[in-house]
Amino acid sequence: MTRFNHPLYLEDIKQVMALPLDWNKLRGSTFLISGASGNIAGMFIDVLLNLNLDINVIALGRNTRRAEIRFAKYWNDEHFSFFAGDINYGVSLDKAANKAEFQDDKADYILHAASNTHPAAYSSDPIGTITTNIIGTWHLLEYGANCGCKRFIYASSVEIYGENRGDIDKFDEGYLGYIDCNTMRAGYPESKRAGEALCQAYIAQMGMDIVIPRLSRTYGPTLLDSDTKAISQFIHKGVKGEDIVLKSEGNQLYSYSYVADAVSALFYCLINGEKGQAYNIADEASDKRLKELAQTIADYSGTRVIFELPDSAEAAGYSTATTAVLDASKLASLGWKAHYTMEEGLKRTLTILRESD
Repeated sequence: MTRFNHPLYLEDIKQVMALPLDWNKLRGSTFLISGASGNIAGMFIDVLLNLNLDINVIALGRNTRRAEIRFAKYWNDEHFSFFAGDINYGVSLDKAANKAEFQDDKADYILHAASNTHPAAYSSDPIGTITTNIIGTWHLLEYGANCGCKRFIYASSVEIYGENRGDIDKFDEGYLGYIDCNTMRAGYPESKRAGEALCQAYIAQMGMDIVIPRLSRTYGPTLLDSDTKAISQFIHKGVKGEDIVLKSEGNQLYSYSYVADAVSALFYCLINGEKGQAYNIADEASDKRLKELAQTIADYSGTRVIFELPDSAEAAGYSTATTAVLDASKLASLGWKAHYTMEEGLKRTLTILRESD
C-alpha cells in the first residue's frame, strides 16, 4: 500500500471534496499545475481528478520518474497529462510523457506551485530558487495571458513577511517585515515578493484574474523524502522511531497547516477568492513553538528530543525568523476553516507514512 492509497489519505481527499464550495464552476475545465509532484500540488491534483467533473489536468514537473510513481493511478487516464521540463525555460507542451498524442486545450485555471521550498535547496541552489520564483512565474503568467485563463493561483509563502519587527502579534496581508536582501538566504523570500509583484503587474497591464494564497509551513503524508524543513525532518525521524533532533533552542513560533487544510484553502481561494487579493493560510490552533512540535512527534513516536547545533551548510538555509504567525481572518471570511488540529494532522501523517510502502 502506498501513502496515496492509504485509507486515511483517501479520507483526507474526500474531506476536501465535501467542502461547501460551488464545485460545478470547475466542470469540464482544464488545469495547468506546476510543481505537480510536490507536497501540496500533488494532493490538489488528487482532489481534482476525484471530483468526477470531467476535469483535465496538465501537470508540469522536472522528474518524469517521480511523477510516474506519484501519479501511477492516473498515468493512463485520459484526463491526466504530464510534461517534464523546467519552467525557467518556458512552458512546453509538445510531448506528454504519458501519452502518444496530446490535445492542448489551453488552461482554464493555472496553479503555480513550483518552487524550492526547503533549506537544503535554498543553500545548494540559490540561483534556481530565485529564477523559478521570478522567471518561471513570468513564463507561466505569459502562458496564462496568451490562453486567456479564467484564474491564476500563485502559491506564495509566509516567508514574504520577513522578520517580525515587534510591532505586531500576527502577520496580516498588509504587513511587511524586515528582510536583509544582501544575503544568500534572502533569495527565497525576496523572489516570492517579486513574484507577487509580477502577478500584480499582469493584473494591471494584461487584465488577468490572479489570487495569491500565502501558505504557512505545511506538513503531511505528501511531504517529499528530500524535504529538509525542520518539521519534515522531525516527521522522518518519528516514522523511523528515532530521536528528534532539534538544532536550536526551539523557541521559534510559527504557523503550520496540515496538507489537507492547505489544499482546501487553495480551493477556497480559487472558487471564492477576490481578484488581486492575497490570503494567509493558517489555523490559530496550529501556531506552535518548534520545541512543542518536536515534543509532540517524539511523544507519539516514543522517542526523545535531543539538541544539536547545525553545520554551516544547514544553518545557511535556515530562516532567521523567530516569530512568523499568520492572521487568517481574511481567508476565514471566504468560509474556510481548518478541519484538523495539529495533533490530529501529525498523528495522521505518521500513521500513513509508517503503514505505507
